[in-house]
Amino acid sequence: MTNLQPELDPSQVSRETTIAKYFPGQEDAIRAYAEFLTTAGIERGLIGPREGERIWERHIFNCLPVTQLLPQGASLFDIGSGAGLPGIVIALARPDLKVTLIEPLERRVEFLNEAVAAIATGGVEIAVIRGRAQDVKKSADFVTARAVAPMEKLKKMSWHMVKTGGSLLAMKGESAATEMVGIKGAELHEIKLEGIELGRVIAVRKGSLISA
Repeated sequence: MTNLQPELDPSQVSRETTIAKYFPGQEDAIRAYAEFLTTAGIERGLIGPREGERIWERHIFNCLPVTQLLPQGASLFDIGSGAGLPGIVIALARPDLKVTLIEPLERRVEFLNEAVAAIATGGVEIAVIRGRAQDVKKSADFVTARAVAPMEKLKKMSWHMVKTGGSLLAMKGESAATEMVGIKGAELHEIKLEGIELGRVIAVRKGSLISA
């Protein structure tokens, strides 16, 4: 009997395996977010026109390593959230966290609100605040940032938002070690997850450890 089912591309099989591994119970939600990024995200200029084909590997999966540094039930602010990276990815990979996306530009805030609505899913808490990090008076256990500013500037603009015992977590590229020079208390985490490229996160802890 002839098997008429189409063969899946090996890269697609690998992608589906990675989705199932890191987004258990939220597979449909993360796929909906990826679809939103490659449609509305590109149309509105939040994602480059050539990024659609590599949205998973370049923009979604590479946000996952930072989740390894977050304890159960922590609160998190994602500043300069833009298209929701890494904040929305973190929220879907770790539904136990309380995630708030912070973005100053109105059109991006509108995009974030629509994205959160598009992935409507039970058990995931995502809030959106319009404002500059410098002007936000609230605080969280952790503050994350991806491609927002050089490390020294990033710390100055966000340090007041980090609760004592929490950390600033900055996702960085190959120049991470150089960028953290001179930042008191900075620690570089190089995190390798199965099926995902090496992630580099500069962590700067504020005071004592938060209770687990």
